[in-house]
Amino acid sequence: MRRHLTFFVTAARYDLVVHARNRFAMFLVVLYVPAWVTLAHAALPDKPAPIRLNSTGEFLSPPGDQLSQITGALNAVTLIAGFMMFAATFNGGRFDRRLAMAGHPRIHLALAKTTSLALACAAVSVYATAVTCAAWIPRQPALLATALFCDAMTYGALGVLFGCVLRREVEGMFAMVMTSVIDVALQNPIANTGANSPLVRLLPSYGSMQAATGAGFTNGTMTSCLAVQTLWFAGAALLALLAFHRRTRSAFPRTRRPRTPTRGRPAHGTR
Repeated sequence: MRRHLTFFVTAARYDLVVHARNRFAMFLVVLYVPAWVTLAHAALPDKPAPIRLNSTGEFLSPPGDQLSQITGALNAVTLIAGFMMFAATFNGGRFDRRLAMAGHPRIHLALAKTTSLALACAAVSVYATAVTCAAWIPRQPALLATALFCDAMTYGALGVLFGCVLRREVEGMFAMVMTSVIDVALQNPIANTGANSPLVRLLPSYGSMQAATGAGFTNGTMTSCLAVQTLWFAGAALLALLAFHRRTRSAFPRTRRPRTPTRGRPAHGTR
């Protein structure tokens, strides 16, 4: 038991150090989140933006600037979580393989990445909720933070997946940006008049978008929306785990056993 704990603590400490040294991610957390939320509140009109909560069937008409702040917060936390996990996975691939070659169990490496992801997503989600509350007070700030956290966890798992399957850093950054922007923009009724389309329900942030909107303007629990987002995280995490397993499996090259030369039979009549 103590040995397993040592393996986990070693891997988790390394992941946390990698995140702490990611200055670009720290820049996004400190400046990008308040800048996005503040600009959405200041630049966009406050006229009502009709939107339907599919989980409850309720039609809402929240102010456009406040709704855009929610979508901006979702976009910010997903980008930050995705960038952090992609960078840690992409740049730490060699170290992960070395640990695997040294006998470090891959399950401990995966649990360490999940723990570091959860801690980072919790900090970013609470910070984004606090920035939002500085402009206006949502009806359920705790539910808003939970929705942001679930969405960040989903994109963090996608970041691990992209870091394992993509071979160039620019490819991962582009994939993360485009996935998050398209995902959130299509669900914003200000940017898309078809935000209530059935196809929107297939997007990765659908559950969190519905839960965050409900947290801002209703008193509902939104448990079904959070359950949908949890399923998205589980699916993304499973794919990321399989990709990570395949990536570290290459650390154990298959070696063929040398063939033992067979001695031929001595010739008849010889010793």
